[in-house]
Amino acid sequence: MTRNTTSLQKKYLGVSLTLPMKLKEDMNPLLLQVFRSVVWVCSFITFLPWYFLSGAGTNLDRARRVKARSVSGRPAGPYRATNQAGGIHQKLVWSLHLGVDTLDKVMVHGATRFPERDCLGTREVLNEEDELQPNGKVFKKVILGEYQWMSYEETYQAAVCFGSGLAALGQRPQCNIAIFCETRAEWMIAAQACFIYNFPLVTLYSTLGGAAIAHGLNETEITHIITSKDLLHSRLKAILLEVPRLQHIIVVDSKPTSWPGFPRGIMVHNLVAVQELVAVARRQPLPSDIAVIMYTSGSTGIPKGVMISHSNIIAGITGMAERIPDLDETDTYIGYLPLAHVLELSAEMVCISHGCRIGYSSPQTLADQSTKIKKGSKGDTSVLKPTLMAAVPEIMDRIYKNVMTKVEEMSSVQRTLFVLAYNYKMEQMTKGYRTPLCDSLVFRKVRSLLGGHMRVLLSGGAPLSAATQRFMNICLCCPVGQGYGLTETCGAGTISEMWDYSTGRVGAPLVCSEITLKDWEEGGYYSTDKPNPRGEIVIGGPNVTMGYYKNEVKNREDFFVDSNGQRWFCTGDIGELHPDGCLKIIDRKKDLVKLQAGEYVSLGKVEAMLKNCPFVDNICAYANSDQSYVIGFVVPNQKQLTVLAEQRGLRGSWEEICNNTDMERDVLRIITEAALSAKLERFEIPKKIRLSAEPWTPETGLVTDAFKLKRKELKSHYQDDIERMYGGK
Repeated sequence: MTRNTTSLQKKYLGVSLTLPMKLKEDMNPLLLQVFRSVVWVCSFITFLPWYFLSGAGTNLDRARRVKARSVSGRPAGPYRATNQAGGIHQKLVWSLHLGVDTLDKVMVHGATRFPERDCLGTREVLNEEDELQPNGKVFKKVILGEYQWMSYEETYQAAVCFGSGLAALGQRPQCNIAIFCETRAEWMIAAQACFIYNFPLVTLYSTLGGAAIAHGLNETEITHIITSKDLLHSRLKAILLEVPRLQHIIVVDSKPTSWPGFPRGIMVHNLVAVQELVAVARRQPLPSDIAVIMYTSGSTGIPKGVMISHSNIIAGITGMAERIPDLDETDTYIGYLPLAHVLELSAEMVCISHGCRIGYSSPQTLADQSTKIKKGSKGDTSVLKPTLMAAVPEIMDRIYKNVMTKVEEMSSVQRTLFVLAYNYKMEQMTKGYRTPLCDSLVFRKVRSLLGGHMRVLLSGGAPLSAATQRFMNICLCCPVGQGYGLTETCGAGTISEMWDYSTGRVGAPLVCSEITLKDWEEGGYYSTDKPNPRGEIVIGGPNVTMGYYKNEVKNREDFFVDSNGQRWFCTGDIGELHPDGCLKIIDRKKDLVKLQAGEYVSLGKVEAMLKNCPFVDNICAYANSDQSYVIGFVVPNQKQLTVLAEQRGLRGSWEEICNNTDMERDVLRIITEAALSAKLERFEIPKKIRLSAEPWTPETGLVTDAFKLKRKELKSHYQDDIERMYGGK
C-alpha cells in the first residue's frame, strides 16, 4: 500500500489495490527479522550447489544481454535481433522448416512426422443444467468429461475430405470462403481444408455487429460460409437477406440434419455430410497466394480486411517459435481466444508445426471457477494441464484480482506467509534465481488455477500492466512474456525472451522482422530523444502483409516498400527502444486526446492503469477536446461493490446500487487514489464516472474484442450519459 491510500481503501482493499513492487509486510518487526534470518541461513547453505546445478548465472546473462541492435548505427534503426554471440542477423528469417513454405505443408509436415500423436482435443459434454441466480436470471452450467482427441493423421484426413466436399459444392480455388465460428476443433479443420485446397479464408469475429458482418461478406463476395448452429441462429440468420451472393451455409455441428426457415436459394449443410462429397484433385497454393483475409475489429470505423499470404504467416510463426524455448511434441496448448484473431491463429499454427497437442476451451469453461462450470466440476485447465497458453491482459487482470481477494480472506498467518514468500521470490527473480521451495509450498495452489504444468504464458492483444505481469511471473511460477504485433504484421513484431523478467516491455524484434522509429513531431517523439530513442513504430519484414482488401487509400497511408523490395507497415503506436534492444510501448497516435488546456491524454494508458483496481472489472476512458477532464464508464466488480454498499447501509438490487450517486462518488474516490498510486497525472484521472450494472456484450450494443471495449460504439450507446456528464455539451 502507498502512504497516501485513504482509510476507505485500506478498509476494503488491503494489499490488493496496487502492486508497484513489494507487498506490505504487516507483522511484528522482531518476527520479521527472525524469518529473514532463517531464510538467509537456508539460502547460504543451499546456494552454491543450487547455483551450479540450475544454471542461474547463464539465465541472468541471457536476461542482461543486448537482444537487438541498430543495423544502420543510427538511433532510429532499423533494429534487428542479435544471436547469442551478439551479432546482427544479416537476413531476416522467413521459413521454419526446409521446403515448408505454405500452410498446407505445415499440416502435411505434422501429419508425416507425428501421425499418431494427439493433435486436436475437445471435451465431451456430459450434462447441461439451468441454474437460477439470486437476481432471478438463469445461467446455463455444464458438466464436462475428458478430452477426446484426433491424431495428426486423422486431422489431416478430415481436412482433406472437407476441402474436397467444399469443392464439390462449387467452391473454387482462389475464390474467397468465410468462417464465422467460435474457437473449436472444427474451426481449425475447416481452415486447414481451405489452406490445402487454396480457398482464401475470410475470418470474422463472432462479436462483430450485423452490419459489420454483412459488410465483410459482401466486400469479399462470399458464396460459401462455415459457421456453428448457435451463431447461425443468433447472429447470421438475421442478415442473410443482406448478403445476396450467399448460396451455401456449412454448419460444423452434427445436429440437426435439416434446417428449415431459410431464404430460398440458400442451402444449409452439415460438416459431416460435406466431408462425404467427392471432388476433383486440389490445386496447391503458392507462397504468394492469399491464405487469409482477416477482418479487424473495426474499432476506428468499419472493419478492414487484411490480406495475409501463406508466406506472411509462415514468416510470422517462424519468428514466434524462435522465442519459445524447447518447444516440441511434448507440449500441450490450450486454445480459447478467438481463432479469427491473428494471435490465436498464429499460436496454434506454431503448435501444429512442432507436433504439440491443442486442447480447446472457452473463457466460460477455462477454470474451475469459470461461469459455465458447475460448482464441484473441473474446468478445462484442470483436466488438460496445458504447458503453453496465450492470453489477453483482461484474463490475467481478473486472475490477479481474484487471487489477491483470496489472499485478503486468508488468516493473518497465511496472509503473512504469502506476502513474505512473494517479496522473497521477487528479490530472487531480480538476481536470476529460482525459489523451488516457495513455489511448492506457497504458490502451488495459485499455479493450479491453470493446471499446474504451465511453463510459458504469452500475453498479447493489448498492453499488460507491470503489476499484473510481475504478479503472474511470481505466483504462476512460469515466465509470463509480452508480445507485440498487429494483424497487418501477422501478429509478429516483438516477444520478450522467457528468461527476461523485466516488466512493462514487449521484448526485442523477432528474427522475422525489424523495427525502425519514425519521428512524430505533433506528439513530441523523436529518435534523437534522450536517454532512449522514441517514435512511431514501423515494422518491416516478410511477415508484413499484402495490405487491406479493396482499400488502396489506406494501403498507401499505412504500407510502403523500400528500395530493397521489403514491405513495411506504419503501426501508429509510439515506442521507446531501450539500450538492450527491447521495445516499450508508450503511446498511440490515434489514442491521444488533446484536452481544452492543451494536455494530451492517452486513453489506453488510463484504462490499463485503472483496470488493476479491484473495484473495476472493465473501464472505458473518454474525453472531448472541448473539455478539461476525462470521464469513465466502469463495469464494477460485483463482490467488492456489494461489500462497500453493505458498509454504507445501502440496500437494493444490483442495478440500484450501480445507479446510486453515493456509490459512484465512493468508487470515483477509490479510482482516483488508484490512479495517483499508479502515478497518473491529475488531468488523466477521470473526474466523473458512470457505473454499468451489465457486462458489455454485443447484445447491449457494446461490442467487445477479447473483452476489449470499442470506444466508438460506447460513445454512441451512452451518448445521453456523456452529454449529462459533460453538462449538456
